[in-house]
Amino acid sequence: MMTMSEQSIRTAGMADDDKSFLGREPIGKLLLRLAIPTVVAQLINMLYNIVDRIYIGHMPEDGQLALTGLGVCLPLILLVSAFAALIANGGAPRASIFMGKGDTESAERTLGNCFVTQIIISVVLTAVLLIFDEQFLWLFGASENTIGYAVDYMNIYAIGTIFVQLTLGMNAFITAQGFATTGMLSVLIGAVANIGLDPLFIYAFGMGVRGAALATIISQAASCAWVLFFLFGKKTVLKIRPKYFGLKAGIILPGLALGFSTFVMQASESIILICFNSSLQNYGGDIAVGAMTVLSSVMQFAMLPLQGLGQGAQPIISYNYGAKNAERVKKAFRLLLTASLCYSVTLWALVMAVPQAFVMMFNTNEALVSYTIPALRIYLGALLLFGIQVACQMTFTSMGNALASVIVAVVRKFVLLLPLIYIMPLIFTADKATAVFMAEPVADTIAVLFTAILFFFQFRRFLSKMNAADKEKTNT
Repeated sequence: MMTMSEQSIRTAGMADDDKSFLGREPIGKLLLRLAIPTVVAQLINMLYNIVDRIYIGHMPEDGQLALTGLGVCLPLILLVSAFAALIANGGAPRASIFMGKGDTESAERTLGNCFVTQIIISVVLTAVLLIFDEQFLWLFGASENTIGYAVDYMNIYAIGTIFVQLTLGMNAFITAQGFATTGMLSVLIGAVANIGLDPLFIYAFGMGVRGAALATIISQAASCAWVLFFLFGKKTVLKIRPKYFGLKAGIILPGLALGFSTFVMQASESIILICFNSSLQNYGGDIAVGAMTVLSSVMQFAMLPLQGLGQGAQPIISYNYGAKNAERVKKAFRLLLTASLCYSVTLWALVMAVPQAFVMMFNTNEALVSYTIPALRIYLGALLLFGIQVACQMTFTSMGNALASVIVAVVRKFVLLLPLIYIMPLIFTADKATAVFMAEPVADTIAVLFTAILFFFQFRRFLSKMNAADKEKTNT
């Protein structure tokens, strides 16, 4: 059912493909309207992603080992989400840009091509995960104590890959149209189902980690059904149409190129987590890998709302970039940057002040908690700067600047963080496990400085081009 806000949005924009409000309404009001539901959706999505870890970590007797086993699965889970982001963050901004140009047909063709591409990706990923999951898990830091839990979870999770792909990928096209509340509900349906089914399957039915995985794929299936019902239905502006299922290189390849930066950013999280887990297994054993599970979960807590703010701003920036309205693009970015910084600084202060509150969400084992609290302060030491990184990178993507988005993603993870995971223990030899954790804030600080400088020059160039195009249009 359409909410009152969405009804008013559609009514307000009927005269111009239902999207003229993106180029007309006050930026602050518009960002608030679109960002709040999107941020809430990401917070819900965060619960979706970490609720398994919370329930599993509090299992009696074997909760700590089960949590560590699930941590070994996280690289594969992140990789599945990364492929969804490849489509979502490439196709959705391009659809918005086409809508800003008044080209609804190209926007729908983009949607149809992305839908088919995601189904193909889902089939391939499912096959790979079902065949090779155990081999992957040994490489990713599993031990004799944790491999059983990890395999039990992944064997079931892999079956629901298509639901994860379509939910995350197609939901971005709902948000890109301005239907932020509907996008939020997509995630809410699955999150509520997961929160309710987890204790039932894990505890009541005694299924343990297998129950957590089953609850997750059932919940994702429910979200997927909601998303597809909307995009095939009558209330959407852009509709999934079978006539656009034929893949066209000129449609899908530019979308994949644009989404590649976000894919690299999220896929690199998987690769980086593999490197963290394997290094920590060598230097600190299962307890260090268990701590990393908690740290990566808190990192998700930090990043998902920031990405939600960026996704809320994306339709505004993309539409007005397509419409050559430089002033509105500039204003939207400034508001996005301010909001992102406020969030990242506030969360950083909370992590520094009360790290135990975040750690004990996942496990109350005294040894694990004591080990993880100082590690969390180190690992998220540069969190206050993340608002700059995400705001700049999301704006690059929203404006179709694929190259810059790829560059900042690659620099942060592959040029800086990946080598530092192995370099830092060679420098700080007294406590090599702690040195591994230190790699994250060092890399993040340098990456933010690089991104800010690159963005300053690139953004000025794009604004100049838009102003020139607008003057030429006015003179004509």
